[in-house]
Amino acid sequence: METIEEKTFDAVKMVREIRTKVSEETQGMSFEQLKNYIQARLSASKMKPIGK
Repeated sequence: METIEEKTFDAVKMVREIRTKVSEETQGMSFEQLKNYIQARLSASKMKPIGK
């Protein structure tokens, strides 16, 4: 019989927390401000965009 281990990482919880944080940071931004916000976050990230 296999024992079930307790989760140490909850991906759904993490995604919800990130989405809430981004929503709070971008609330009330114009489309141009939102584009600049996204571009700045992507530039600061060390991850490569998908497909490149």
